[in-house]
Amino acid sequence: MRTFLLAIVLIALNGIAFSQQPGKFGPASVWQPPQSFTTAAHAACDNKSQGRRYADCYIEQMTKVGAPADAVSFTRELYKQLHDVGIMTSFSKVGPADIAWVIYPIYDDKSYGLLLVNGQPSIVNAEDLKLLDQKAMQQSFQFQGVKSQFPKVQLFTGDRDGQTWPNSQAGPNGGVQFTIGYALRNGCYTCAKAGFALFNWNFDATGKFTGTTFQGLTPAPLPGS
Repeated sequence: MRTFLLAIVLIALNGIAFSQQPGKFGPASVWQPPQSFTTAAHAACDNKSQGRRYADCYIEQMTKVGAPADAVSFTRELYKQLHDVGIMTSFSKVGPADIAWVIYPIYDDKSYGLLLVNGQPSIVNAEDLKLLDQKAMQQSFQFQGVKSQFPKVQLFTGDRDGQTWPNSQAGPNGGVQFTIGYALRNGCYTCAKAGFALFNWNFDATGKFTGTTFQGLTPAPLPGS
């Protein structure tokens, strides 16, 4: 009898652990807000000071219009980790880290961002240029060649469409790598295009983020293209 009861307890505990899966995001975290949502959220929340009060107001508006609980939880966790208010619009399971597209309606309802999730940490912002190995890029012969043509060349986040998934491939020892491109422009976001820089985002077999590696440059577009 004691063995039987212990088995029941273990099954129950396993069920609880499986159902909670703390820090794990997935398709249930995805939400497509109605077209009217951004306007209504701005009207309700723009009078709040930026920061925690704005985030709380925005998340409250999500709940009011029927956003799924998992989507609300994701937005809350995103703000907790990255101090930004965003909504997951699509998700791709890769393992041991996964990919999520988000929109940041506080800026623009079509301002997409790319996140690498479910690893360690649970949210890695692939738009954070400070995480890129720019030193290796700047020391490359390719970059020096680009700089001779575009003296003010620097990195900018890519023009994300929220639909084009980055390439992923197996990394060393059971890990995973995501290859992501970043725009090179001659000094400002609207300045001349100077091509793209490619970086791998590396995760080990446990999902731990281990940094980025520079992979190379794509050439600048031809004049008039």
